[in-house]
Amino acid sequence: RAELLRQYNAVLDGLGLKTVRDAEAGIEMVLPLGIVAFDRHEPPFAHYTATGDLPARVLLISQPGDRVTLSALYDILQSLEIVPEEGERNLGPDSFTLTGANARLVSHTRAWLENGEIKGFTLVWPAGDEERRTRLLAAMEQSFARLPGTLPPVAAPAAGTGRRDLVSGLELRRPRLSRSGFFVDPHGAVLTTLEAVRGCGRITLDETYRADIAHVDERLGIAILRPREPLAPMEVARFQEAAPPRLARVAVAGYSYEGLLDAPSVTFGQVEEIGGLAGEAHLTRLALAARPGDRGGPVVDAGGAVLGMLVPGAPEGRSLPEGVSFAASNGALQEVLVRGGIAPQTTRAAGDLSAETLSDRAAAMTVLVSCWE
Repeated sequence: RAELLRQYNAVLDGLGLKTVRDAEAGIEMVLPLGIVAFDRHEPPFAHYTATGDLPARVLLISQPGDRVTLSALYDILQSLEIVPEEGERNLGPDSFTLTGANARLVSHTRAWLENGEIKGFTLVWPAGDEERRTRLLAAMEQSFARLPGTLPPVAAPAAGTGRRDLVSGLELRRPRLSRSGFFVDPHGAVLTTLEAVRGCGRITLDETYRADIAHVDERLGIAILRPREPLAPMEVARFQEAAPPRLARVAVAGYSYEGLLDAPSVTFGQVEEIGGLAGEAHLTRLALAARPGDRGGPVVDAGGAVLGMLVPGAPEGRSLPEGVSFAASNGALQEVLVRGGIAPQTTRAAGDLSAETLSDRAAAMTVLVSCWE
């Protein structure tokens, strides 16, 4: 029997299982101190990070709260890099379980709400080592005990500070690429550049709503997206029928910094020439300093009507001077929309809105398009 027990427990050799009493977090449990060590308290987590070559990590979860707090923590954890998207998701009234797995790692999180205190833990383990992971996980769950007290409440971020790459010291899951797009019908269909959606495992609008590619024009590099659930845009593009005169004032709305800011930026410029550098009829050259994240955003005239969509435009293998941008013309865009089953809204109305009103109108139709692995 002793030999059988030795063989059974041999898989845990080298993990250095010891009972840890974290009085500040109010948790006592068995942890693998042979491969992780305490790093810091950063509410609502106590961080235990890897000490060797094995990329393992343990988080103790500790904070005051109620069911609303528990649900918010459940949502936040699912946005973290250490919690891959594939896996079990189970949120109950007073507890939750999160399991995430990909080719690199497997993470398992349990949390419970009792007497106004949320406590739990996360184990992050390399993929392909299931026997040790499941045995260690069982030992950790069986030993978990609550002590008095919690880590301090988590302070809410200040308004207007934009997105953060870290939550309590943990990296957020980020898309592979983000570009801009704009709404072209009342149900939330979006027109964007093909580079924003090519080769994506998953496409989202504003990092929240799943979308699918409805139509693609390879020659023009344009794609139409449809959300999986109907959306109600604040503003839908109205395409200007009248051709813009040279030197006309224009603006482009886009997520210049690929989602690091909470709202689109608006950049002003002017029409430089109708046509591309090589005479492409479907392009308009602009004197406008745009960034890659702006591509796919709407180019609007002084009255807020859409004149085109910002596209890469530079010949392959060449770079252009700063301040040179290109827009796909309305004629080309409307043809793509019709082939994709969307009747574009058009106008001939001219206008001269203030910069603030023009910015608000352009931003209201603009959406962040993200490409995920």
